[in-house]
Amino acid sequence: MNSLVKTFAAAALIAVSTFAMATEGPGSKSSEANFNLSTADLALEHYVAVTTEGESAGVEQLFAEDFNQKIQSSNAHSYSREAVVKSLKKQKGEKLNCEVSTDIIEESADYMVAKVTMKFENFRKTDLVTLEREGNNWKVSKSINSYK
Repeated sequence: MNSLVKTFAAAALIAVSTFAMATEGPGSKSSEANFNLSTADLALEHYVAVTTEGESAGVEQLFAEDFNQKIQSSNAHSYSREAVVKSLKKQKGEKLNCEVSTDIIEESADYMVAKVTMKFENFRKTDLVTLEREGNNWKVSKSINSYK
């Protein structure tokens, strides 16, 4: 009798775990994963991964609610947080063919300004990124891009 109870308990445990995995669906963990953005350096590293390596997990978490992006050119453009997040999600898995370097321009306890340079074969993109501490996490609040 005791072994019969153990067998039913094991079968129930297997069934519950199978149903739990099925409701999550494939890949759902990666899109909703929490990223460690507890330092400005970690947030900047994740920003570079999102913008140049096609990483799409944690995109929503990375950007401040009032984030905006400006593209400096002959016809300057400005993009909202929603537009940038949507665009980056579409680029999932696409790695840019460029050499990336980052330089910290200014840093304090609550903000950081960094310069991310992407050298492509025929041009260079410079991204001035502002990160701000929001509670216990760092978020990207502004991005200004220029091309040469």
